[in-house]
Parts: sequence; structure tokens; C-alpha cells
Amino acid sequence: MAMAMGMAVVVVQPTALCGPSVRAELSSSLSKLSPLPLLRSLGIGKSWDNVKVGPLTVSPMGLGTWAWGNQLLWGYEEEMDAELQEVFNLAVSKGINLFDTADSYGTGKLNGRSELLLGKFIREYPGKEQVAKNVNIATKFAAYPWRLTPSQIVSACKGSLKRLEMEQLALGQLHWSAANYAPFQEQALWDGLVAVYEQGLVKAVGVSNYGPKQLRRIHKYLDRKGVPLSSVQVQFSLLSKGTDQMEVKAVCDELGIQLIAYSPLGLGMLTGKYSPTNVPSGPRGLIFKQVLPGLGPLQDTLKQIAKRRGKTVSQVAINWCICKGAIPIPGVKSLKQAEENLGAIGWRLNREEVASLESAADQAPRGMIQNIFQTA
Repeated sequence: MAMAMGMAVVVVQPTALCGPSVRAELSSSLSKLSPLPLLRSLGIGKSWDNVKVGPLTVSPMGLGTWAWGNQLLWGYEEEMDAELQEVFNLAVSKGINLFDTADSYGTGKLNGRSELLLGKFIREYPGKEQVAKNVNIATKFAAYPWRLTPSQIVSACKGSLKRLEMEQLALGQLHWSAANYAPFQEQALWDGLVAVYEQGLVKAVGVSNYGPKQLRRIHKYLDRKGVPLSSVQVQFSLLSKGTDQMEVKAVCDELGIQLIAYSPLGLGMLTGKYSPTNVPSGPRGLIFKQVLPGLGPLQDTLKQIAKRRGKTVSQVAINWCICKGAIPIPGVKSLKQAEENLGAIGWRLNREEVASLESAADQAPRGMIQNIFQTA
């Protein structure tokens, strides 16, 4: 029996503690115990370690809420809200404290729906109040063509705070760069980030869909203003790990920026639930038909590792992102998806498994279609 004493572990044999009749029963009971839960019950060790994003301390995986309000791509209906609250409750109760959203999430009249729901779910969380207060909301401000001044980014941030019913965001991010189509707008967006940070509307700032060159530029600009760039969010997965994405990761490692991986499951192509003859309806199906036929080697490797590990294909794919130093933010619409995603943390693929996955992914003739807004 292992007992923690300071930094040492003392092994005490049960035979030294009791008589013969009790020894057998005690030994049998102890043999059924896993040492890890015992150590955790003593406050030693955790199932996973939190990650730093600038001044924030977040779970190694967050959840994305793109689907919450999006009818076009994800088939959202307001009747889903009750289950989405349960999804939120479950994730938070299990230690997930990072939720990603955007002021543009929600189609048509449902624009802003994702932020509204997150604010409501935090307020109605049935667990401990302190746990709910520890939830980090990361939202993104769209680089709409009419947002031409820093004050308009400030107004956008205040709009998000109003929908969330919060006084301060954990992470405020630019949703995309205007460099590809309206470079004259870019500095106003950057100065808007400076303003929301200096006004205390956000604890930290980040960007999304920035390539390696533009990431260096904004990091340098914000650094001169005394504003740390804490994160960059890009599409990153086994289907989206091309030269640009890996250069973004290299810049992050060099400059101390945390990489956040959106679409870690390739819009669902890495879940193992689809095949070339079984694709989802709508716009996603068009992408699936282009990419899925070439994913045989990768799908086979994912299944083999999942079976050996006692995990699902989705869990293996998400865990790959974590092993690469990113914080994945898979989207979730149901309790079943939430439960499955939670199984992606608390363990790690080994080097050989990571290498075999990447080798299989490299055999695919086509990867994910990249976001048209991502810059060089």
C-alpha cells in the first residue's frame, strides 16, 4: 500500500497491519484499486494540466460554439437550447473552462445567438458559483468592412459584453485580417485591440486566421504599444497541417503565443462517422466529397490507434492537436458529442503514434480547404 509522506512514497505491506483473516481480504481489495485514483484522492497528481494563454489559465481543450445559432451549416434550431445548456453544464463540471465564440456567430436574425446562449448558460449553471466564474469566454470581433476605426472595435467588444452580460472578456480576438483585401483597414483593427485591452474590456487579446508573416507583424506592432499578443487561432488538424499552419506554430513557439486549433476534426471528417458514400447534407457535403475519397490510409490509422487505446477516432484526432502544443476547440451540439470530446484529454499519444498519423495524413491527395481569410 503506497502512502505519500512529503516528497517520498512509503510502501507499507498490508501483512504488517493486521491478522491473517483480514490480510487476505485487504490484499484482495487493494489489488482491485488503481493507484492513480488513490493518489488523486490524496491530492497528488491530476488527470491533465491546465495551459497558459497569456494571463489566463485554461483547460487543455476548449469547446467551440460556431454551431450555436448557425442554421445554414449546422442546422441549429432553438429547440436545441435545453440540451446545449446540459452540454455546457457537463463540460464545466468536468473542468473545461474555455469556450470560443464570435460576434458573427448565428445566421440571419440569430446573429449573436452564440454569445447570448453562453451568457445565459453561465448564469444558470447549477454547480458552484466559483466554477462558473472561472469560465473563460474567448470571442472574436468580425473585421466587417464598416469597422474602419478603433472605436468601432471597442463598440463591437461592448456589444459582445452586453450579450454575454459580462463586464470583461477573458480573450478578445480579431476574427480575421483585412490584409488580403483591404490593407488600409488593418491598423484600425490592430488599434482597436489595443483600445479594448487598455480600457480593461478584455484580459488578453488574440487574433484568428493570421498566417506566419502577418502574425509577426501584429505581434511587433502590439509589442510596441505594450500589449501582449496571447493567442492565434487557425484551422489546425491532421487535415490542416500544411506549410503555412506549421509555420504559424513555429512563430507561436518562438514568440510565446498560444496556438488555438479550430476545426480539429476537419468539420467532422475525422470523426470516423462518414465515408465517400455517406456525407452530410448541405455545404459540408460538398467539401467532404472532395476530400474524403483520399483519406483511406488516415482513417485506417486512426481506427487502429483508437482500438488499441480504447478510444474513439475523434478522441485520437483531437489528442493529436494537443500533442502538437495546440488547444483544440472542437464544436459540440449534443451531450453525446460533449462526452466523446471529453475523452480526448487526460492522456497522450506517443511519438510513434503521432508520426504514424502524420505519415498517413501526408498520403492524402487533398487536405482541408483553407479559410479564404487566412493571410500569408
